[in-house]
Amino acid sequence: MKRYNGRMDKRLLTILRCPVTHTGLSVAKKDTLERLNAAIAAGQLHNTDGTLIAETLKEALITDDGKRLYPVNDGIPVLLEDEAISMEQLD
Repeated sequence: MKRYNGRMDKRLLTILRCPVTHTGLSVAKKDTLERLNAAIAAGQLHNTDGTLIAETLKEALITDDGKRLYPVNDGIPVLLEDEAISMEQLD
């Protein structure tokens, strides 16, 4: 069984799209994850359905327009509208 090495497959990224806006996705940068995780630690970050996010993000995908972010759990992108995080929360 192949272990997850912590890197998204670049071929997969070329075909993945935001399920809401259909824009492309890319791996969120380290500084973005740090900002998100600081907001999570402060109890200030919610997903689209209003649920408070409690677990820090190790990896995530962000839309090309930078407005939505989707968590990646154990190498699996969670591309569900309700699980998305609006980046406007960090403004």
